[in-house]
Amino acid sequence: MQIWVGLGNPGGKHAGNRHNVGFMAINAIGDDHNFSTPKTQFKGLVRVGQFGSQKVLLLKPTTFMNESGQSVQQAMQFYKVPLENVTVFHDELDLDFGKVRLKVGGGIAGHNGLRSIKQHCGNEYQRVRIGIDHPGHKDKVHSHVLSDFRKDEENLRDDILNAFGKYADLLASGQPDLFQTRVSEYIKQ
Repeated sequence: MQIWVGLGNPGGKHAGNRHNVGFMAINAIGDDHNFSTPKTQFKGLVRVGQFGSQKVLLLKPTTFMNESGQSVQQAMQFYKVPLENVTVFHDELDLDFGKVRLKVGGGIAGHNGLRSIKQHCGNEYQRVRIGIDHPGHKDKVHSHVLSDFRKDEENLRDDILNAFGKYADLLASGQPDLFQTRVSEYIKQ
């Protein structure tokens, strides 16, 4: 089994925030592949589905960003899933908007959701980093990540989410490099 985590903050007022693009990614994948109806479990919302023989649990922690690791840890322990089978979809200030990059481990770059997962679970998990741009000055970061995508960004955001759904099977089958390539190609169309 794999656990795919989308980072975000619960509640309607946060739904369209840049910080919630991880939630948006998980929703897109679950909807595109007819995953189960969301249910409350592990301090989060959970959907289950399959790509071929690979079972995937989609998890949206509802603990708020700063405590996401609690939710991830509970799901990992319950299903006895090792950290290398966890993939986290999250917003990335240090990437241009429209860019998607995958990596395993690394720094947290001030991201409180990643900090919490590192604290509760460790650091060597796969990350799908979704670029949201940096506002230019650290004093503007908080308001930037908690702001909604602008109207002129929505089409590109939707293309990214559609690409995640379209190529999720590549990620599930252990082909992260091909997943990243296909997503990037789809976005450029």
